[in-house]
Amino acid sequence: MELQSPQKEIYSKERFNAAQAQRLAQEIAFGPIVFQVSRLMVKFGIFEMLNNEKNGLSLEEIAEKAKLSRYAAQCLLESSLTIGTVLLKDKKFYLAKAGWFLIHDDMARVNMDFNHDVNYLGLFNLEEALLNGKPEGLKVFGTWPTIYEGLSQLPAQVQKSWFGFDHFYSDNSFQQALEIVFANKPKSLLDVGGNTGRWALQCVGYDKDVKVTIMDLPQQLEMMRNQTKGLNGADRILGHGANLLDKNVPFPTNFDAIWMSQFLDCFSEEEVTSILSRAAKSMGKETRLYIMETLWDRQKFETASYCLAQISIYFTALANGNSKMYYSQDMIRCVEDAGLQVETIHDGLGLGHSIIVCKLK
Repeated sequence: MELQSPQKEIYSKERFNAAQAQRLAQEIAFGPIVFQVSRLMVKFGIFEMLNNEKNGLSLEEIAEKAKLSRYAAQCLLESSLTIGTVLLKDKKFYLAKAGWFLIHDDMARVNMDFNHDVNYLGLFNLEEALLNGKPEGLKVFGTWPTIYEGLSQLPAQVQKSWFGFDHFYSDNSFQQALEIVFANKPKSLLDVGGNTGRWALQCVGYDKDVKVTIMDLPQQLEMMRNQTKGLNGADRILGHGANLLDKNVPFPTNFDAIWMSQFLDCFSEEEVTSILSRAAKSMGKETRLYIMETLWDRQKFETASYCLAQISIYFTALANGNSKMYYSQDMIRCVEDAGLQVETIHDGLGLGHSIIVCKLK
């Protein structure tokens, strides 16, 4: 595995002195506690009240405002003080920078909800998932082979956090992605794994002539129809039900563009190659296939690489047991093995997406 800058420089040398490394080891050991305490500091509004009180608040004032016992407030505050999300000066607590980010950074909020509602209980079975190659943590919600078959049946709060997470990352890249895809003026577009139709709606709103066909599981198409019903351009959004894991399922033909957004990370390398091979068989000389993914090794900021590498573990434990946020060269190898070639790569879209533009060899 070979990395590019800045990841190459960051990950090739020790980043911590001995004291920092020892501290990090303990933060890892107490990670579940740190997470839940910080989540409750957000939920109970303690970070927010400290943010609004520049002169600080006493333990008693915080307990009263948060409607908690003195004991409960003290437990949370002492833990948060040692975590580094609050400060204590002259018997009053103040918000630290890390606490500020937990209430003001939308990405931190989305990631926290996703990890608590979707991942937390299932991660207990990560070891089993790694050894078996199956999403063993998914059994906390149901008996589906992957989370996608059960998405429409997940508890409401779990669905809310799952879709909130999925849409937060993709939506921030849509405008730039539309400009890239429609530079070639496609009249017909196949949206593979189109989910609830958010991208399809963007397309029909961007170009009044384009027709979009969403290729996805039948139950996902039903969710899509409910989400898009009566909206402008919905009459130009069609559905094509298919189980893309079935190697015998062909792709429909005669599309100018094929779009896969945050889709291939839901599959193993073998499955990705199979999907792309079938896509290639449906393509003409002028057809372009667009793969939009958050590739962890092509990020501008190291924090993004960190987040993406951790998100991979969700795929292992809960989603399907065999996919991840991809290393770019692994994805490019799958593209080439499928009979396609990379025409260009656009990096830095939205919150860290890349679009790989492919054509037939």
